[in-house]
Amino acid sequence: QVQVVESGGGMVQPGGSLRLACTTSGSAFVMRGWYRQAPGKERELVASIYRTGHTNYADSVKGRFTISRNDVGNAVYLQMNNLKPEDTAVYYCNVRTLSNQDFWGQGSQVTVSS
Repeated sequence: QVQVVESGGGMVQPGGSLRLACTTSGSAFVMRGWYRQAPGKERELVASIYRTGHTNYADSVKGRFTISRNDVGNAVYLQMNNLKPEDTAVYYCNVRTLSNQDFWGQGSQVTVSS
C-alpha cells in the first residue's frame, strides 16, 4: 500500500501563488500528477510528470503552473502562479506504480477569491 500525503492548500487572492506538495512512501512510480475537482465538475488532470521527466499540463494552466519532483524525498510539487478564481478546486495528488495501480492523496482545497 502506497501512502500519499498532501500539503500546501489554502486561500489566495487572484494573481497570487500557492505551492502544493505531495510526499509518498516508495519511489518506483511510472507517473505522478495533480488532478483537481471543482464543485459540480468532473475531476481533471492538471499536470503530470513521468519517470522519464516528461511533463504534461492542461491547457488552462500552461505557463502558470509548474510540476516538479524531488526523488530523494519522494516528493512531487505543484507551483501555482497567477492564480485565477477558476482555479478554485480540491486538488488531488495521484501516483501510478510500475504495476499500474493508482493511489490518491486526501485532497487539498485551493480557493482563489478576492
